[in-house]
Amino acid sequence: GRGQLLPPQNVTLLSRDFAMILTWAPGEVPGVTYTVRYESQDRPDKWMKVPHCKNIPRTFCNLTCALPNFYVKVRARVKVVWGRFQSPWVQSQFKDYYSDVELAPPVLSLDVGENSIHVTASFPLPTCVENLTWKYDLNLWEAGSEDKVSKSGSFQKKYEGCFRKDTVTINTTALSGNYCLSARALYESVSTKHSEFSQPVCVLINPRG
Repeated sequence: GRGQLLPPQNVTLLSRDFAMILTWAPGEVPGVTYTVRYESQDRPDKWMKVPHCKNIPRTFCNLTCALPNFYVKVRARVKVVWGRFQSPWVQSQFKDYYSDVELAPPVLSLDVGENSIHVTASFPLPTCVENLTWKYDLNLWEAGSEDKVSKSGSFQKKYEGCFRKDTVTINTTALSGNYCLSARALYESVSTKHSEFSQPVCVLINPRG
């Protein structure tokens, strides 16, 4: 008779760091492989193959660039394969990239000139979503003033809704001392989504004396 393997556990479709990823916990047999397929809501009962996630040893599959449409909900399923044995499929819930995507903070790069700082933000994007209109918000403040932002006299400046490939140029002529920058990714879909703010990057500007 046909042997049957225990199926994968905790099958979950995650939207994380700009990517749509199916994850699962391994079954009990070591050395098995996994095969993944997905279905979109506009083509029910048509399970599409994912060539880069066929007979894989790892317990996740990045589906982002396999999806033909980011505006339609999809779900995925996975089974265990071991020789000629296989487990039943286990399905995830439906998700859609456009409204469910979770953002990672951008990585800031600073070019400090004599009277200006040029700031660029890079994003850990899958290649297939490069053309979506990602933006970022940038904050600049004087180091040590974080807990006094609401009081008058402490310096803080916001640059909101910068396009991903735009360089923000900050005039530093009037600034002196240690200043910090932090940014968050921004994506406008049905509602506006934000990432967490990035770890602050601090620079010394026009040190006195």
